[in-house]
Amino acid sequence: MKKILVANRGEIAIRVMKTARKMGIKTVAVFSEADRNAPHVRYANEAVCIGEAPSNKSYLVGEKIIEVCKELDVDGIHPGYGFLSENADFAKLAEDNNITFIGPKSYAIKTMGDKLAAKEAVKNYNIPMVPGVDRAVTDPKEAVEIAKEIGFPILIKAAAGGGGKGMRVVEKEVDVEEQMKRAISEATSAFGDGSVFVEKYITSPRHIEIQVLADSHGNVLHFFERECSVQRRHQKVVEEAPSSILTPELREKMGQAAINVAKSCDYLGAGTVEFLVDGDLNFFFLEMNTRLQVEHPVTELISGVDLVELQIKIARGEAIEIKQEDLHINGHALELRVYAEDPFNDFLPSIGKLTTYQPPTGEGIRVDDGFEEGMDIPIYYDPMLSKLITYGKTREEAIQLMIDAIKNYKVEGAQTTLPFGRFVCEHEAFRSGNFDTHFVKKYYTGEELEHRIEKRAKIAAIIALKTYFEDQKQLRVPTH
Repeated sequence: MKKILVANRGEIAIRVMKTARKMGIKTVAVFSEADRNAPHVRYANEAVCIGEAPSNKSYLVGEKIIEVCKELDVDGIHPGYGFLSENADFAKLAEDNNITFIGPKSYAIKTMGDKLAAKEAVKNYNIPMVPGVDRAVTDPKEAVEIAKEIGFPILIKAAAGGGGKGMRVVEKEVDVEEQMKRAISEATSAFGDGSVFVEKYITSPRHIEIQVLADSHGNVLHFFERECSVQRRHQKVVEEAPSSILTPELREKMGQAAINVAKSCDYLGAGTVEFLVDGDLNFFFLEMNTRLQVEHPVTELISGVDLVELQIKIARGEAIEIKQEDLHINGHALELRVYAEDPFNDFLPSIGKLTTYQPPTGEGIRVDDGFEEGMDIPIYYDPMLSKLITYGKTREEAIQLMIDAIKNYKVEGAQTTLPFGRFVCEHEAFRSGNFDTHFVKKYYTGEELEHRIEKRAKIAAIIALKTYFEDQKQLRVPTH
């Protein structure tokens, strides 16, 4: 594999290209008109404009990307995450054109992309499932009967869903019909598929996922877990590895379950198996993401592996050289997704020109980004500016390093989730490890964040004043 096209933009495009460069592989960037001057375009060996700014006219047009591959003699496509990364038709298109798709085969993407098909695939592997039905439900009366059987609250969920869309928590029987209509409508408009299913709603869950890699020689390994419970709108904002609640025995059980999920669909490459863990440490299979995850750096830091390098080697047909017993957790890593969103105003997008953009540096700090000072944040794409990752010998060290890194991250021209990240790291519930997916709902409001910032400012002013008065008391000795 001499040349790879990265079918993505921003930080993940640069992240993939860095590993390709290290491996002596040339890279091709694709870009929309809005990204003409973006850093990933300059970083690549070659770059081609594939269309207008909206993603449905550029990054989501698989045929154009395949054309570029043919014109430039590309051997492989790395899809990153988002866009076409979990599009089975695009993976098949690459396969049909003899271009290696650096990811699983289209069958696995299709199977795991449909939550009902995924449940069916893992049935024979004795993997714990959330109580509910594993088929599409369209009749509200039937949904009520299922709810009575498994007990309220229930979760009505889009079969083809993701990112919290087409998902409704229902506490009472009278609300089932209305919430079901809404879930179906949202699923239809977001995914073109209105299929929903019903399952028990786990009331205080932790969202824990296991990183897996599988090669074409029958080797499947797990690379431990990531804790992803701090979310807003069902989307992750803070992730860490390892989780503070998993015992070695539970980690082994969940790791083996994740390996079995990968085996159930003849998986190839890097994937993530997501689980919910309840208050009694029972775990339940949620879904599989058939791609590299946004939060993969925390796994790389604690396991000492380059996941992108392994993806490329597996795609080249090589066997994974590591054995499960060779893998050990070293230290602790934390990641904050730095979004251009206003944490004081319900995390609404905050688009603008980055008049100041200075990421922090130093030992134990990693910043994966695709922006630089003076750039405009495009309105067309996900508003993530960067991923701020810290690594320490202990969880406490990684958290403190994150607080310091946030303080030293200078961004002006847009609101970001940096103050929210600091709020999380300083909160007792997070520091103690005693939190779940309702962290934001339970503890966070924009007003609370403002209150904390004001309190810090007052303390800083008092310290400055005290220092000034003490300084005045000192005897001044003339220098001349």
